[in-house]
Amino acid sequence: MTRPPATTTALVTGATGFVGSAVAQQLANAGFALRLLTRRGSDRRNLAGLDAEIVEGDLTDAASLARAVQGCGAVFHVAADYRLWAPDPKPLYAANVDGTRILLQAAADAGVRRVVYTSSVATLGLPAGGGVGDEFTPVTLADMVGHYKRSKFLAEEVAQQFAQQGLDVVIVNPSTPIGPRDIKPTPTGRMVLDAAAGKMPAFVDTGLNIAHVDDVAAGHLLAYARGERGQRYVLGGWNMALRDILREIADIVGRKPPTIQLPHNAVLPVAYIAEAWARLTGATPNVTVEGVKLSKKKMFFSCARAERDLGYAPRPARAALEDAVTWFRANGYFK
Repeated sequence: MTRPPATTTALVTGATGFVGSAVAQQLANAGFALRLLTRRGSDRRNLAGLDAEIVEGDLTDAASLARAVQGCGAVFHVAADYRLWAPDPKPLYAANVDGTRILLQAAADAGVRRVVYTSSVATLGLPAGGGVGDEFTPVTLADMVGHYKRSKFLAEEVAQQFAQQGLDVVIVNPSTPIGPRDIKPTPTGRMVLDAAAGKMPAFVDTGLNIAHVDDVAAGHLLAYARGERGQRYVLGGWNMALRDILREIADIVGRKPPTIQLPHNAVLPVAYIAEAWARLTGATPNVTVEGVKLSKKKMFFSCARAERDLGYAPRPARAALEDAVTWFRANGYFK
């Protein structure tokens, strides 16, 4: 990618998070001036070593977003409320849908040249009867399982509306990012961590598209440089059955892989009980009803369009898993 003008300032929302911090690092390496939107009191470990202007704000605070976008030539809207379970779903819609609308309006008012909006493959369709989905697989809001997927689907519709009205918005749809700096960790990172620690004795028949988080971040910059307004691009990697993912992780850490496959219907009652207990205690459930329902379909996708049109080039899935395990171990996540 050609280097941007020295005066190009890029705002990154969600920069303290897993994907956002990787995008911020890629932008810094490419020569952008960084402005990072963070919430007051947020964990900023992922920003260590970045030469960036930190601005405090929130996706539900219109005034803070209007200040954040002033003078920016590019906006990378990565922030999202990524939870597969929440006792009250309203905050997911407030952040993911309303927050996207507020930010894009602020970007339009400020004359931002281009916005890259981070959606998700969760908004994409899957072929009936199984198979590999892509940017053009038919899908409707009724196909979205759970509030997270519905909120991201509606947020992507907001981005499309702004593109149709003239704002230069490009949409990227990451699949399942894995790798270093997953400080929370994300639900997928928790799966990798539990598998590496030998805490996943069984599994269900499902599948994921595994991508290294740094490749996903690089795809954001490629979308900024080469993407077409209003179009979306899957930033994915390799389609793998969960059984094979767990085998790879077991091989990386020198453990025996789990061999017990559970039927989805046997896990669903456990998820309902876990969520009921979570409502009583305030703890996050280890298994969720939404997660079990989602696992009934293999989340397999093609990133061929991004490879062809953007020059996107994902590394092997094992590299993502190895880097994730190495980072978790180096940062004390194994007890």
